[in-house]
Amino acid sequence: MSRDHVAINRAVWDADAVNWTKAGRRLWASRAPVWGNWGRSETELKLLPTDMSGKDAVELGCGTGYVAAWMARRGATVTAIDVSSNQLAVARDLAKEHRIDIRFLEANAEHTGLPDASFDFAISEYGAAIWCPPEIWLREAWRLLRPGGKLVFLGNHPISLICSPLNGAPCDTLLHRPYAGMWGADWTEVEIDPSGVCFNLTVSGWIDLFGQIGFSIDSYQEIFAPDQAGGTRGSVPAEWAKIYPAEQIWHLEKPLQADA
Repeated sequence: MSRDHVAINRAVWDADAVNWTKAGRRLWASRAPVWGNWGRSETELKLLPTDMSGKDAVELGCGTGYVAAWMARRGATVTAIDVSSNQLAVARDLAKEHRIDIRFLEANAEHTGLPDASFDFAISEYGAAIWCPPEIWLREAWRLLRPGGKLVFLGNHPISLICSPLNGAPCDTLLHRPYAGMWGADWTEVEIDPSGVCFNLTVSGWIDLFGQIGFSIDSYQEIFAPDQAGGTRGSVPAEWAKIYPAEQIWHLEKPLQADA
């Protein structure tokens, strides 16, 4: 991928920010976290520590900032980073409305400029997890974490990408892209619902990269749509996502003996 994905994705999210305000407002108001396109419950998935008191946490690609709010309500001191000024404007307004203290930074999650070993916990839900090259943003997350720190991220499952037609139509049951050598997809010039440049790897590619960087894997989850789901979300039909994993969650740790 040689195009300037950062500039492309910033422009996409600046233009689309207004369309996420309603969802952001709803999720800020939710005391119980829900995750991904299908709103799976925190009780089921367990992305966040129950008690984050005394922890420094960072959200990499925060959008409207609702995940940051959930962490702050659990006691964390939170820094939330996004490349889109328009998304951050919504996040700051909602933080003020809910009277929650969060440090929002307009920055690229691949190169945050924050000090080494600043955080105990890092998270990305459809932020850096899909909009940044894994080999870059994961190394930045490693740098930001203290030894013993945790990283959790949620994004598209690679199966959903290889089953996505090249014109941008929703997932179907055919294989439209090669699995070997997967890097992601450029959605900027597709016929249906063009957007930005996203990134993904094969499952073994993710595991290999974690090992190269030094992360250990605590757990891995493949997420399906619930039985009662309907319609299409994020170009994934509910009926497809009930039988194929639409999303994945990685739970990683920076070992205690790791260099900062």
